[in-house]
Amino acid sequence: MAWLSDNAFLLGLATLDGLSSAAAIFMVAVGLNLVFGVLRVLNVAHGSLYAIGAYSAASLGLFAAARGLPAWASLPLLVVAAALVGLVLGPPIERLLRRTQDQEPVLQLLVTFALFMILEDAQKLIWGVRPVVSDAPVKLMGTVDVPIGGDVIPFNAYQLFLLPGVALLTLAALVYGLRRTLFGRMLVAVTTDREAARALGIDAARITLVTFTIGAALAALGGALASPTTSLVPGIGAQTIVLSFAVVATAGLGQVEGAALTSLLIGLGRSFAVYLEPELEVVVPYLIMVAVLLVRPQGMFGVLETRRI
Repeated sequence: MAWLSDNAFLLGLATLDGLSSAAAIFMVAVGLNLVFGVLRVLNVAHGSLYAIGAYSAASLGLFAAARGLPAWASLPLLVVAAALVGLVLGPPIERLLRRTQDQEPVLQLLVTFALFMILEDAQKLIWGVRPVVSDAPVKLMGTVDVPIGGDVIPFNAYQLFLLPGVALLTLAALVYGLRRTLFGRMLVAVTTDREAARALGIDAARITLVTFTIGAALAALGGALASPTTSLVPGIGAQTIVLSFAVVATAGLGQVEGAALTSLLIGLGRSFAVYLEPELEVVVPYLIMVAVLLVRPQGMFGVLETRRI
């Protein structure tokens, strides 16, 4: 108890930081889950969509500031950047990956890895290798005084409210869309049995295209939302996709709600490690993943022979 009392301040900060980190990871991981559901391809290039979304949002923010637009315009530009990335890159990538749908898994991974390398080089060509910073949304929302361990700490309102709030809204929208809408039911039919869905008159190709575009936009939105909180440098896409794979493997493929809870677990785990044992920060997500898979190989929330969404 004495240790807990002495470290209450650090634990409080770690919790708040972990929530914002988990929100960004969830956006990418749930998009990866959607893509796997319709294409049965683990898309390594998904991390590049996160990075391009972040760079695009930063570029739009800097452009708006240079043109004298009001500071509040930086917030909707985050969504605009994510939508543009999803609409521009999603459909051509989906058509490419569709060609590998019935191929060996090794070939699928090689194709997505090659696409990842191409997009990484494209980022360096467009934005260079110097850090890109656009923190207008963070400055706009200011700080909130949070009581932690007997002290009052000014904490970033953007990370405290906006990032977790958008993640929760995304989760609610996906759950509702998958279970309560006609498109969601058709998506479930396509992911369960594509041939049977086609026989029922469902346009499986259109469902796949729309779902992949949504998944790409979610990854880009995760990057766009994270962009005001950090300096953007080459390699952020690789780090994010590895964490997303850890989330997906730990939760179980096709688990939307499970991806949210696992993102929270991994986000908090990394944050606690940063504050308490910094040398463990890199390995904590994978320790969690290994511990879960040793007990439940199908993932924490996965069910053997269940329907994938």
